[in-house]
Amino acid sequence: MRLLIADDDHDFRTGIARRLSRQGNTVREADNGNAALAFLEQESFEVALLDLAMPLMDGLELLSRLKESAPNCEVVMLTGEASIESAVAAMKLGAFDFIRKPCPFGELEQLLTRAWQHHRLGRENEQLRQVIGRTAPSVEIIGVSPEIQRVLKLIEKVSPTDSPVLILGESGTGKELVARGVHQQSQRASKPLVTINCAALQESLLESELFGHEKGAFTGATASKPGLFEVADGGTLFIDELGELALSLQAKLLRVLEDGHMRRVGATREQRVDVRIIAATNRNLADDVAARRFREDLFFRINVLSIDLPPLRNRRDDIPLLANHFLRKIGRGWSLNQAALAALGNYSWPGNVRELANVIERASILADETRITLAELPHQISHPSSDTAASVAIEATDNLEERERLHVQRVLDRENWNRSRTAEALGINRRSLYRLIQKHGLQPGSSDVNCENSDDSGLRASVESR
Repeated sequence: MRLLIADDDHDFRTGIARRLSRQGNTVREADNGNAALAFLEQESFEVALLDLAMPLMDGLELLSRLKESAPNCEVVMLTGEASIESAVAAMKLGAFDFIRKPCPFGELEQLLTRAWQHHRLGRENEQLRQVIGRTAPSVEIIGVSPEIQRVLKLIEKVSPTDSPVLILGESGTGKELVARGVHQQSQRASKPLVTINCAALQESLLESELFGHEKGAFTGATASKPGLFEVADGGTLFIDELGELALSLQAKLLRVLEDGHMRRVGATREQRVDVRIIAATNRNLADDVAARRFREDLFFRINVLSIDLPPLRNRRDDIPLLANHFLRKIGRGWSLNQAALAALGNYSWPGNVRELANVIERASILADETRITLAELPHQISHPSSDTAASVAIEATDNLEERERLHVQRVLDRENWNRSRTAEALGINRRSLYRLIQKHGLQPGSSDVNCENSDDSGLRASVESR
């Protein structure tokens, strides 16, 4: 345990400290309340042993101030008076228990151990409470294509390590699913897997969510709150949309990656966490490093192991398997006729697996029976001619930024610039969509794909350089 002892009785204090230190515990000694508070500003403790009668500051005042700065620290009070009134007051202030001096070291050691176990139980309960809704059943990655088999082999190789993992791929390819697969095959599988999306929160809120904050750190911080790094302690933190992380937060993330140390917003003391980090992005981080939007040292530190997920258009053999998998999740007896299955196989799937899941769900709602036909599929899938030219233009370039620009423009035009429907089709939130529109300077009707005269000798596609 990490223990703080505050007692002006030198012989008693050093005796219990020496005994507990020999057993592998970390013990700090203070001979008065002010010295104890100085330790609390620099370190975090799981248990504190406080003498009720000390110079400069009595034990009750120290207990009150300790609970303000470290509410999860369990406190055992020492009293030489066996005063019922003081014991009751200490319990009301949040003390775990009290013991009368002089006391056998063995009895005191047992009491401190119970306090430490209570602290750990409370921490585990907090982890479980925070993780509810973030966890999922055993991961099942569907596919027989060579591309997805390579991904499965990579997951098997990187999972047993504690090194950071960077998952790359377009939106909707299943990056979070892969992260869960890595965690569930790792030695941390029994500990929490906590997820956060950097694109979903503003910078100030994201910092508080990741690192936590102290009471009074900012307006509205009425109580201390642990961050997700603390919640994931011993387990895995999955950071989605890493490329959206602000530079100031990138520096704090790098510190955690390097030595496990972090500091809550508004805190003066650091604490250490044991967390494996898995990150994901659909951006080209190397380009962001060159443009100074992403720290080079963080890129090299987090890119120790990388998994590149193929888009669905590059693993067409898996489309029937995935479609039937989603149908089985809807209910028994569902099927696709041959025409519908062929249409799914010929579509380019800009929204990848997420779009396929949405299409299957939509079709099952529209179908009169349990067999899906072309009539239940979206127009761009059942009548692909209007979509083909845009697909050719996208496939004509290997530049990731250009693919992204063409793809977002294409979906915007297809949805008549309805932002909500476009964001849903792309599998992102509206805030991320607005950022992409601004980034690429997209405007209604500015599509670079010319689909006119499509009844000529094939469709023509042209890509302008921006």
